[in-house]
Amino acid sequence: MFGLPKISLCMIVKNEEENIERCLASVKPFVDEMIVVDTGSTDQTISLCQAAGAQVQIFEWNNNFADARNYSLDQATGDWILWMDADEVLEVSAEADWKERLAEETDHVLNVHLVNYIGELPDRNETYHIAHTRLFRKGLGLRFLYHIHETLNVEEIFAGEHALNKIKQHDGLTIHHYGYLQARTIAKQKSERNLHMLLHELTLDNNNPWTEYHLASEYYRLEKYEQAYEFVNLSIARFLKKDKLPPSLLYKLKYSCLISMGCIAGIPAAIDKAIMLYPDYVDLYFYKGVALYLSNLLSLALEVFEQCLLIGEDNIQHLTLKGAGSFHVWYYKGLCLDKLGKVDAAADAYKEALRLYPSYSHAGEALMRLKESRQHSGLKE
Repeated sequence: MFGLPKISLCMIVKNEEENIERCLASVKPFVDEMIVVDTGSTDQTISLCQAAGAQVQIFEWNNNFADARNYSLDQATGDWILWMDADEVLEVSAEADWKERLAEETDHVLNVHLVNYIGELPDRNETYHIAHTRLFRKGLGLRFLYHIHETLNVEEIFAGEHALNKIKQHDGLTIHHYGYLQARTIAKQKSERNLHMLLHELTLDNNNPWTEYHLASEYYRLEKYEQAYEFVNLSIARFLKKDKLPPSLLYKLKYSCLISMGCIAGIPAAIDKAIMLYPDYVDLYFYKGVALYLSNLLSLALEVFEQCLLIGEDNIQHLTLKGAGSFHVWYYKGLCLDKLGKVDAAADAYKEALRLYPSYSHAGEALMRLKESRQHSGLKE
């Protein structure tokens, strides 16, 4: 249709025959061209891409994800770039008018709702949500930076005009990312590859404080919490040294590490400083509530969990755990109430958690224990 922008999908792939057909099928109806850059596939990826209608370009792998992505940008002819990975699926809920709205868009960079699946199976309740920069105009100098966990140079090009926390979200588009499901990370040896590349990044002359954060994330996934804690603190320090506010997800990871290590003392007071920086970040309140519960400060924990429910979990400007403003909170409320001897209220809390997430095993098991305890007490009487 005349006047509508041309959209280019840009991807880089390697040995993605299990995922690529699903990905391209989800995108094809909504873009004008699909550019796929292959970095060395030895399976059927290339032929599957060609069969789906994609333009396949070959890029000799040089251990630099940003270079490969930038090569894909160079092949695109669209007005707008949508970039994705093979282990992702595009969901379009406003099919009829999303291009029309894009034609009227005055911003140059747009966020898309990204859903990261984390458990053993793809369950919408086992996810993290964030607004992620995936749509941008071509021809403005936007390029990817860094060898791994490549990032668009938005701040460099727009010099503060597009602060990352102020980028507009393009409603109607959701990207579902399945790459961190447990089976896939094991099969692809993703953590080992990422650690190798990130540790190499540390030896280079770079001023990217995200490197330490991504190292911390990889160590956290491997349950090496002390190393994760060390690197997330280094990342926070490097952001501060650059006179930049450390992004909210760094504090989320920091306190998650401490809880995982069992280092609970001092968390509630310390996390309040992060909450002052990010008063709308429900995950920080949730971790504070968990720390208070583990410290047996049950009434205070209940107060914080009520705050979580009031804030909710719809603000995806922060990396938000599904349930941090809903079913996880009700489960922990049940634990607190149970310890306080308020058995009926505890049962109601567990039931509410299960209403929101019917297959939530922790809440189901807690409710079963409560019922068994009641039955046992009745027999004794």
